[in-house]
Amino acid sequence: MHDMALDTAHSTEALLSVRGLTVTLESEGKTRAILEDISFDLKPREILSVIGESGSGKTVLARALVSWLSAPLRVTSGEVLFSGSDLIADKAYAKSLAGREIAYVGGNPAGALDPTMTVGAQLVEKLRAVRPDISAADAKEKAIRLLGAVKIPSAERRYHEYPFQYSGGMMQRVMIVDALISDPALLIADNITQPLDVTVAAQILKLMRELNADFSTAILFICSSLPVACDAGDEVMVLHAGRVVERQSSANLVAKPEHTYTRQLIEELPTLWADDRKGRDTPPNRDQQAIMSVRGVAKYYATRGKTGKALVQAVRNVEFDVFPGDNFGIVGESGCGKSSLLRLLTGLERPDAGSIFFEGENVGEASSKRLRALRRHFQLVLQDPYGSLPPQSAIGSILEEPLKIHGIGDRKERRERARAAMSEVGLNEALYDSLPTGLSAGQRQRLNVARAMILEPRLLIMDETLSALDQTEQGKLLDLFERLQAQHGFTYIFISHDLTMVRRVCSRIAVMYLGETVEVAPNERLFFDPGHPYSRALLSAAPTLEERRYRPEDCLLEGEPPSPIDLPPGCAFASRCPHVFERCHKENPALTSRGNHALAACFLDSNTGAKDSIHD
Repeated sequence: MHDMALDTAHSTEALLSVRGLTVTLESEGKTRAILEDISFDLKPREILSVIGESGSGKTVLARALVSWLSAPLRVTSGEVLFSGSDLIADKAYAKSLAGREIAYVGGNPAGALDPTMTVGAQLVEKLRAVRPDISAADAKEKAIRLLGAVKIPSAERRYHEYPFQYSGGMMQRVMIVDALISDPALLIADNITQPLDVTVAAQILKLMRELNADFSTAILFICSSLPVACDAGDEVMVLHAGRVVERQSSANLVAKPEHTYTRQLIEELPTLWADDRKGRDTPPNRDQQAIMSVRGVAKYYATRGKTGKALVQAVRNVEFDVFPGDNFGIVGESGCGKSSLLRLLTGLERPDAGSIFFEGENVGEASSKRLRALRRHFQLVLQDPYGSLPPQSAIGSILEEPLKIHGIGDRKERRERARAAMSEVGLNEALYDSLPTGLSAGQRQRLNVARAMILEPRLLIMDETLSALDQTEQGKLLDLFERLQAQHGFTYIFISHDLTMVRRVCSRIAVMYLGETVEVAPNERLFFDPGHPYSRALLSAAPTLEERRYRPEDCLLEGEPPSPIDLPPGCAFASRCPHVFERCHKENPALTSRGNHALAACFLDSNTGAKDSIHD
């Protein structure tokens, strides 16, 4: 009786109470449970993290709580009580709360905003719809303040821009602002930090905690990263195969996990500073010709500034070499120029200055016909496992298309090579004639890898290839990359904001800030002895369960980066650097040698001024 009384009291205090929630999927005459007997409470000012692998039911849970489920999914039992009223039974009441008292934000911002309206106009429209008493001027002021709070550079100017002018990371931050702008009582955040770089993700978690404290907002924080879940939540609830298998405080969950699945998640976590490199820092053979060389590359985009047309300096004077067998990582915040550089490396755009050489041939000067031939030897694997595959084409056709484009093999040979590629990446050959719509995110990325590998390229360029996947799937794909590289001997460039993945797979790493390369170093050197304050800031923000080598309070960035339209004199990082001094505001430091093939662009380094170059 005493326990029951305690439960009742706890339920009365809760803003959200979920009791016995079961969601089923009906397919081909069969019914199976996606969520089974889910029960938990969430109080005002409480942040509850939900963690689980892909397919565990996390997103179905989020959508069930806001009454967004549709056939073939349906709630078959249970209650979702918000302030005592059942949202499952009262659909009209649930609809009236959406966007006002209950806000939802997901991890895929594509298509969520109207492309014909400016970002600011849409935020003001949303706020005034739920708060008719607020003036247009006050709504605009709040929207700009929140855009600045989530680190949108030049928030007042970008308020007037359209969604297509935002990067993917900035779009995600806009969707977070859209959810927070009405000061909701309950925020359901579904994988909101997964597409973001580590410093912005850290700022988002900080903003979320401030909202939680200032407005007593209850937050259900759903994610695929156990370290992020522990950083974000007061408690962590573990979902496995549609059931809650464990709920503990963050500290207790890590120190004393109770369930086998939780222990498995902890054991599978890649590390940042543990000594498990297994010789990955073996320097490349510099006696060989570089497979790709980047020399003084710059790219500018025209835009409208305060006084008319202006240029966005997206990429500035980038230089590095990638040697055969090298696993070369490129990291940096959203907006640092990674995506623009990717388009240049793959020949999708041509640089405005500098040169990019693939096996000695200038990619930027190649004709369209020659560039198509070159692309057989360097292939791109994109981030989005859903948008990068044609949904109406069968899997076999998707794999055979590159062979057709390059005139390789007859029909029988192409079919054999496609089936072999499927087998090699772990896809069942029985899926050959199926559409990709039935594949999971992990299976789709395996298909993308197979499509790139079928041409037997010498260089793979991977753009955030694993960022949309959960921790378990990421580990499986990284194992696949290592096996394929051992079998085929290809080289790859790995563009990512996830430092744990970069730590595991890359031999050398370039750090980009505001279009420039500010550090290039072997893996071990970058993580244990970074030469640039920005690199230390990235490492201090990386989610991990390890004891940190760099404290966030010493390294995390405040303020916003300068506008790439109007760069100040001197070092572009000076406005955010905790160690800035007078010289930094006058001169822009060049990449200089720190010894042992490590370079940094910082006046703090004792070796700055050395004669060595990027090509040492």
